Amino acid sequence: MNEMTSKLSSTAAGTSRQTVLGQTVVLKGELSADEDLLIEGQFEGTIALEQHCLTVGPNGQVKAEIRARQAVILGTLTGKVAAREKVEIRRSGHLVGDLTTGAVAIEEGAYFKGSIEILRDEVQEGSRSAPAHSAPVHSALETKD
Repeated sequence: MNEMTSKLSSTAAGTSRQTVLGQTVVLKGELSADEDLLIEGQFEGTIALEQHCLTVGPNGQVKAEIRARQAVILGTLTGKVAAREKVEIRRSGHLVGDLTTGAVAIEEGAYFKGSIEILRDEVQEGSRSAPAHSAPVHSALETKD
């Protein structure tokens, strides 16, 4: 465990904290944190950052089921992403998997293959008092190179 801990570095930028998994880190398992996470190495498993942002850096390679407030993809990600606020796939990003999120931004040149379910606040709130026949808004998108 000391070896893994020594490879993780935490930095503070103002009041927000970020943990970095460096380029040489290879990690498998369950990861949860109460701070932002930047992955530059390899990770396989599950990631829970309910109130924070996951960034897969340009060198990052992730195969995971992810729950986060926000996700920014600059590297490679394969798996399911549930991001409450937003998923951004940047120009260098490569994402294969299903997204459930409040908003999506796919930069020109990015690669995405999968499905997208857009969550709407008014639908979630309205479903408590709305008739049983109302359903959440769904959006599907598949882009291939």
